[in-house]
Amino acid sequence: MPAAPTRTTVGIVGAGPAGLMLSHLLARADIDSVVVDNRTRAEIEATSRAGILEADNVRLLTGTGVSDRVLRDGVPHAGISLRFGGRSHRIDFEALVGEGVWLYPQTEVFVDLADARARDGADVRYGVSDTQVVDLTGELPGILFTDADGRAREVRCDILVGADGSRGVCRSAVPEAARTHYFRAYPYAWFGVLVEAPPSADELVYTHSERGFALISRRTDTVQRMYFQCDPGEDPADWPDERIWAELQARVSGTDGFALKEGPVVDRSVLPFRSFVCEPMRYGAMLLAGDAAHTVPPTGAKGLNLALADVRVLAEVVERAVTKRDLGLLDEYGPRALSRVWRTQHFSYWMTTMLHRAPGDTPFDVRRRIGELEGVVAPGAGSVRLAEGYTGTTAG
Repeated sequence: MPAAPTRTTVGIVGAGPAGLMLSHLLARADIDSVVVDNRTRAEIEATSRAGILEADNVRLLTGTGVSDRVLRDGVPHAGISLRFGGRSHRIDFEALVGEGVWLYPQTEVFVDLADARARDGADVRYGVSDTQVVDLTGELPGILFTDADGRAREVRCDILVGADGSRGVCRSAVPEAARTHYFRAYPYAWFGVLVEAPPSADELVYTHSERGFALISRRTDTVQRMYFQCDPGEDPADWPDERIWAELQARVSGTDGFALKEGPVVDRSVLPFRSFVCEPMRYGAMLLAGDAAHTVPPTGAKGLNLALADVRVLAEVVERAVTKRDLGLLDEYGPRALSRVWRTQHFSYWMTTMLHRAPGDTPFDVRRRIGELEGVVAPGAGSVRLAEGYTGTTAG
């Protein structure tokens, strides 16, 4: 006999940072929730993701009692460098807008949130399968799934949240006639490598070169993350360590003698990316958050920050709707979240197209892009615009 349904106020599909942060914020408002995810906790922790956190999201983690580990293990960055024409040009965020960012991988954000939810006795169910969302326009929407022990389970809730990413079940459960997709594919991808080497720079270096874009990021004192622009069809197996380092060094070389510190490549992958927004972000009693509703190119470091921004708004709206017993108040969430989403899409698109070389670029296109970069690094509105967008001080 199937187990009796679990009854909760908010059912959340997706136990990544967005879903767990929402569960945490709701618990602080005495609103119960159940979170399910088809991945095990170990699988989520093993997923390698970059991590630049806006200062507001550092305060969200620390100020709501998740963890202060970001302050101990994270690395504050007061700016970035834009490198072109063989020279680096530093953008000083703190001098321009009074805020910096923190280097703190998304995996660590997940660990902090998962530990906090376990500490607080939250109902988070990892490793489920066969997940479905049902009765989205009814009074009690549901989540049907098979738990990690192979038993059929059912959760019934007042409000359902899809935070299960771009390939999850929630967005696809909305009828096509009830949603509009805005989409842009890019004709290039990133070749990402994880290397065992000391840091090559104190802060991130975004490079525009004749050979294409490169990003020099960092992880720890001994492991670094780097990327270079490539064709989406590139095969990582065709790139031995020597070829990777030759390409990266060629892209950052210049008259100032800057060179990367090399070491063994321990991971390599090709990362296609796109811009995407699904509107509206509500269907019946289900609301979408994070990658389930939108994705951005990684150039502007906004993906995780935008998901957490969704959740801050969503937790506030859900609390008001539950307190007033008026689910009509949920209509406020989508417009408020989308306002930031579209400004962030604009920022990420701008950063991406300014720094990458596109197939078919003419000499005019290349020189115009250099002119744009020169305008950004010069004192004035261009550098402020980048600093505001990157740090999130004007919501993207």
